[in-house]
Amino acid sequence: MGLAGVEVLVVGYFSARQKRYAALMDELADTVTALGARVVGRSVQRRGVSDGGVKAMDRPYSSRTLVSTGKAREIARAREETGAGAVVFLNPLTDHQRNVLAEILGCPVLSAADLRPPPLESG
Repeated sequence: MGLAGVEVLVVGYFSARQKRYAALMDELADTVTALGARVVGRSVQRRGVSDGGVKAMDRPYSSRTLVSTGKAREIARAREETGAGAVVFLNPLTDHQRNVLAEILGCPVLSAADLRPPPLESG
């Protein structure tokens, strides 16, 4: 999917230990903008901020959506309010997560890895 001319929400899921999360989100927004899209919103979920979150840090991410159910609903509302045509996650997504999120959010879902050009083949 090309992003030129598309309004996009950017999303990141971070450990509370990640102190550079704002800079990483800025870098994602810059990448999306460089591809011709317009960033119309951002959403961040941090895990491990509360005592319960700290205890959950070693658990795997949601196998369905990466983010919590509540955060997925929040992103869906933001997508509706902004009219965003795509959502780009900073984090890698499985095909299953991408499909479930696309259904929940009602638009294409990409990860930052999808935005990188493939490596050039030498030959």
